[in-house]
Amino acid sequence: MGQSRPPFRCTRSRRLRGGIRRWVTAAAGALALTGGLIAASPQASAAGLTQVTGFGTNPGNLSMFTYAPDALPADAPLVVALHGCAQSASDYYARSGWPKFADTYGFALVLPQTNSANNANSCFNWFEPGDSVRGQGESLSIKQMVDKAVSLYGSDNRRVHITGLSAGGAMTANMLAAYPDVFAGGAIASGPPARCANSVAAAYTCMYSPPDRSPAQWGDLVRSAAPAGTTSWPRVAIWQGTADTTVKPANATELRDQWTNVLGLGQTPSRTESLGGGTTRSVYDDASGRPSVEVYSVSGMGHGLAVDPGNGPEQCGSTGAYYLDTVCSSYHTARFWGLDDDGSTGSLPAPGLTVTGTTDTTVSLSRKAVDGAASYVVNRGGTKVGTTTSTSYTDTGLATGTTYTCTAAASDTAGAAGVVSSPATATTTGFTPTCHTDSTYDHAVAGRAYQSGGHAYAKGSGQAMGLWNTFTTRTLKQAAPAHYVIADSSCPA
Repeated sequence: MGQSRPPFRCTRSRRLRGGIRRWVTAAAGALALTGGLIAASPQASAAGLTQVTGFGTNPGNLSMFTYAPDALPADAPLVVALHGCAQSASDYYARSGWPKFADTYGFALVLPQTNSANNANSCFNWFEPGDSVRGQGESLSIKQMVDKAVSLYGSDNRRVHITGLSAGGAMTANMLAAYPDVFAGGAIASGPPARCANSVAAAYTCMYSPPDRSPAQWGDLVRSAAPAGTTSWPRVAIWQGTADTTVKPANATELRDQWTNVLGLGQTPSRTESLGGGTTRSVYDDASGRPSVEVYSVSGMGHGLAVDPGNGPEQCGSTGAYYLDTVCSSYHTARFWGLDDDGSTGSLPAPGLTVTGTTDTTVSLSRKAVDGAASYVVNRGGTKVGTTTSTSYTDTGLATGTTYTCTAAASDTAGAAGVVSSPATATTTGFTPTCHTDSTYDHAVAGRAYQSGGHAYAKGSGQAMGLWNTFTTRTLKQAAPAHYVIADSSCPA
């Protein structure tokens, strides 16, 4: 390979596996094993990140970085975020949007980082049994980081969650299977099902053509990886772009089958909702009506993490290689996990909340009465927008053609808010068209188009834009949310 091998602190067998990984990666034309993320990233040194050493025996040879907001209270949640191939802790910290919600909702972050000594493209080794099963390798290193962070920040060990992109998403799925006693919830972005692969060859099969197993077969893989007698399982969010050619969309279907089976649910969603950025959310409730699995399908999005740069309460992150401008996945994931709730709820149950109408600037809501409620708090995007004693409420001053997510909670006479309702999503009417002139490559990076087979296509309309490169320039008009049409001669740039 023309390169000297870095020193290993591991056994001879681990060194041999490292050599095999390098050979396969080179033979695949530098396509990263499990993610296709090949852009270079800086090492973790971003302001706000702190490197933590001495967190355990660290058999996986990983680095630990953390972020905690100022004045973080005791018993706050903890989120573990795993980067993709050739990325780093600082890259994920800077672009994923998670620090914003750590500040907003009050929780600590752990960002593990792997390296080229473990894997030629700095992928987490989700396909290696010695790194992805309970009590071994990288999985044990991540578990030791959780223990260290809980000790450092006084985190609530009942509210620990894990998420990751691509290879980090694959490792997330395996961590949820191996440590259901550690994680209350997980989110898998552009990754395959848990225990899908136990070798390099199987990893490629999972990425490009995942096995079509039954829900019970997928569920058995999780149950066999967990401690014997496990009865409590994490809640799982699944994020997938429909135009992903690296980790094919069929993986999201198999993931849904796997985790709905583990949680004892059917594969028919309790409800389906449309979000901004061409995203459809399918919700699978448990017997009590609590969302336990959510699948987010992002129309036209390729391989990467969904972000939505901006200062709005539902926006986050920044675009870049494999950070795609569609919708803020970190926001929706945090709310699915309940991180917007400080845990100090009263005893009142959740009111039923429905959307009764929209205009270009308002959303009208209706709620069911709760016995013992003195008033009702209405939230938009996790932020309180009003209090009412009426059965209806109208949220005003909204932007046209924009999707909003609202919840409500009943408050008792002491002012303690009870359980938050399931989200009610609505899109205001009206839309102001905008025009964008750029290369077909940059249109795709910005989320206005997607690529397939080396050609670019307008998001929403699917119109062919020509070759996907930095030289072909087209003008797109956004005619509706997440819907673009070619307008080279009929739309000013």
